[in-house]
Amino acid sequence: MAIGTKELAITELDTFENERLAEELKKAKGELFNLRFQSATGQLESHGRVRQVKRDIARIYTVLRERELGIRATPAAAPVKAKKSSKKTEQADAAAETKEA
Repeated sequence: MAIGTKELAITELDTFENERLAEELKKAKGELFNLRFQSATGQLESHGRVRQVKRDIARIYTVLRERELGIRATPAAAPVKAKKSSKKTEQADAAAETKEA
């Protein structure tokens, strides 16, 4: 199995929306910064964690880029409730349909 956190596996990242991915990316970059700081000061206990976080960041970037290119589908958003239309818009829609027919 690939090194990285189990909560950021590729199957989990597929279910996240782009906003959530951006949030996870921000958290991972913050953690990487803290790990590098600990490494520089000699306080880092787990050097493997740096590698895990780097791979998580790469996974997030990959999912975002694949969605941008259309390779990977974005998760379906929650359905938005339609507003009640007024009589004027209903009449305009009906008039437009009769003109098309």
